[in-house]
Amino acid sequence: MVHPQERAISVRVVKPYVIEVTFADGFRRETDVEPLLWGEAFQPLRDPSLFAQAAVDARSGVVFWPNGADLAPEFLYYGVDTPYGRVEIKAPDRGVTVAGTADRRGD
Repeated sequence: MVHPQERAISVRVVKPYVIEVTFADGFRRETDVEPLLWGEAFQPLRDPSLFAQAAVDARSGVVFWPNGADLAPEFLYYGVDTPYGRVEIKAPDRGVTVAGTADRRGD
């Protein structure tokens, strides 16, 4: 379940494979998603023109791309250590991979 503050309200591409997400409570976080760009849904996002089409579903607060790839707002809000447990993504032949994040609050 996504708590109200975890809902993404906007996303912008900062540079290739890095997105900045703003959440309902005003919190912003930059996330480098390059380590996640493998597999059927995410590999196509290595194309910069597709990656640049990141958007937010207004109803669910999920960040998504036109090819169907999406990222859960709670992962983007908290990073790898969420209140729901640690997020670990295992890439084939690469071991455990997680996305690095950096917090940003206000302007």
